[in-house]
Amino acid sequence: MRIGVLGSGSVGRTIGAKLVELGHDVVRLMVNPRQLADGVHSIFVSGNDASAKTQVTDVLKNWFGWRHVIDLGDITTARGAEMLLPVWLRLVGVLNTPMFNFKVIR
Repeated sequence: MRIGVLGSGSVGRTIGAKLVELGHDVVRLMVNPRQLADGVHSIFVSGNDASAKTQVTDVLKNWFGWRHVIDLGDITTARGAEMLLPVWLRLVGVLNTPMFNFKVIR
C-alpha cells in the first residue's frame, strides 16, 4: 500500500491503484487533530482501492484520533477536495495561521 498526500488527482491516478489521497491539511494537524476544536473537524480520503482506504481510515481514526473521516469515493474525487486549497490559502493569509480546518456538518 502506498499512502500519499498529493497535489493532483491526476497524479494519483497515474501512481497506482492502492494510492489513497489524504485531504489538504497541514501535517501537524493531520497527525494530531485534537490541536484544533478538540478534533471535531473533517478530513477527506479518496482512492480506488477499498482495502487501502479502510486501512488509511483506520490509521486516521485509531492512531491519530480523527473522528470525522469522509470517504469521497475513487481517486478522481480527490480533485474536489483539492479545490479547497485556494480557499484554504486565502484563509491562511486572513487568519495569519495554518492551524484551522473545515468541518462538514450534517
